Amino acid sequence: MIQQLLSSLLVFVLCVPHCHGGCAEVDSMTEAVAGESFLMGCISCKRREEVQAHTTVDWHFRATGEEEYIHIFHYDHPHPNTLHGDFNDRLEWQGTMGSKDVQIGAVFIHNVTFNDTGTYRCTFQRTLFLPLDNEYITVEKEVELTVVAEANRELLSVVSEIMMYVLIVVLQLWMIVVLIHCYNKIWAEHEARDARKALRAQKLALIKESLDSKDNCDGVLLE
Repeated sequence: MIQQLLSSLLVFVLCVPHCHGGCAEVDSMTEAVAGESFLMGCISCKRREEVQAHTTVDWHFRATGEEEYIHIFHYDHPHPNTLHGDFNDRLEWQGTMGSKDVQIGAVFIHNVTFNDTGTYRCTFQRTLFLPLDNEYITVEKEVELTVVAEANRELLSVVSEIMMYVLIVVLQLWMIVVLIHCYNKIWAEHEARDARKALRAQKLALIKESLDSKDNCDGVLLE
């Protein structure tokens, strides 16, 4: 549960700056739980946002104790391709959507096994379309993945979970206070409006009474 929550949070952290035209290079998590899903993060920010670009992403894997990398995944918008049988139906693209200008190259590994322990290399092949000539850039990043039987509840994760619940309680209490304040404000305005209506009615009654008295006095003088 904690792992899934953190993975979802990381997707959100990665996507928010990208959707607002910015980019922040956040390191991937490195500990996965066997039998669950794991998000491998990989970000390569383009330094000049105004320049058009086309980027492909490749993932390679080297198991613990092995020397050679195997090519397991390739993404060229809008086509994700799993290239190795050990990862068939287990890799899901979670990077930049809807654009050839890829800056987030994250992938989900579903149904993680202990055989997934090892080094993952993420490679961005970026072509910048400049006015005079195109520029080709290659960026490589690595993720050292460890697969464990159960999630290690470190102090930071425990504190984060506690703070999450505290924040929920505080927000609920704050909403209750705001509702009470709004209710009191609306009630006070209602009472003030009724008081103004009553005062206006009282003034009108006095004016009417004054006019009636004046008419009576005029009738007496005429007689």
